[in-house]
Amino acid sequence: MWSSSLVRRVALAATAALALTGVAACGDSDDSAGGAGDSKKISIGYMAWDEAIAASYLWKNLLEEKGYEVELKNVEAGVVYQGLSTGDIDLFLDSWLPQTHADYMERYGDKIEKVGVWYDNASLSIAVPEYVSGIDSLEDLAANAGTFGGEIIGIEAGAGLTAATQDKVIPEYDLTGKLKLTTSSTPAMLAALDAAVKDQKPIVVTLWHPHWAYAKYPLKDLKDPKGTLGGAEEIHTLARQGFGADFPEVTEMLKKFKMDDQQLGSLEDLMFNVHKDDEEKAVEEWLKANPDYAGTVDVSTS
Repeated sequence: MWSSSLVRRVALAATAALALTGVAACGDSDDSAGGAGDSKKISIGYMAWDEAIAASYLWKNLLEEKGYEVELKNVEAGVVYQGLSTGDIDLFLDSWLPQTHADYMERYGDKIEKVGVWYDNASLSIAVPEYVSGIDSLEDLAANAGTFGGEIIGIEAGAGLTAATQDKVIPEYDLTGKLKLTTSSTPAMLAALDAAVKDQKPIVVTLWHPHWAYAKYPLKDLKDPKGTLGGAEEIHTLARQGFGADFPEVTEMLKKFKMDDQQLGSLEDLMFNVHKDDEEKAVEEWLKANPDYAGTVDVSTS
């Protein structure tokens, strides 16, 4: 019998293949990603994690200012990695290593270029509002499953955080049959969190650092004494094979890419709260408020 992990991997691979077929069918060969023939066209793949959205739209702006034509492709993480491995996607700015995306790198890593690390204190978490008293650890959940209506509100089914919660947190903290992980999307999770906090109701969600939710809501991460969610990670920029040779200027810019908590948090706040559904306006306003930032990645000014 196949393990649940293997079944999930096969399902994800099938989903990725179908999604990439759809992506490729959207245009002819002149619009495909990568290659010296498309020397000013770059595609950036991203999944619906907020720092991925923020970083992708930031780089869309920075590269378009340099004269590049940038296409953003919003797909699940597994589809991004397969797209990088086949050359259907040029760049990915939200690879969590060494743990969260380890399976994807094991599968596709030999066909992908590592470009750089832009954030070095990322971590997965399961959180509750601070007003939920008496629940401070994942060990407290089993005895209090009814408090949360028997569910943990999760994000996308293909996310590494979802796999860690389903395969490690739930079995190792004896939550099987007590708390069910409900998956849908990051926006749906955040909407549920927002509604619960407004009504001061208990809720438990899968979350991660960095994320603007920690500044907006009174949240506490549940302690993880068994280490099921792993330790601090790095967020890497990845590229398809040959990207560095095809786009040396962009590659050098991406190697200089760094963001701290304040920079990323302020960008995410503009993008997801102030200018919701207008990511490009949020980036423009953020760059105006941070006029020196573009120069930190601009190799022509080095």
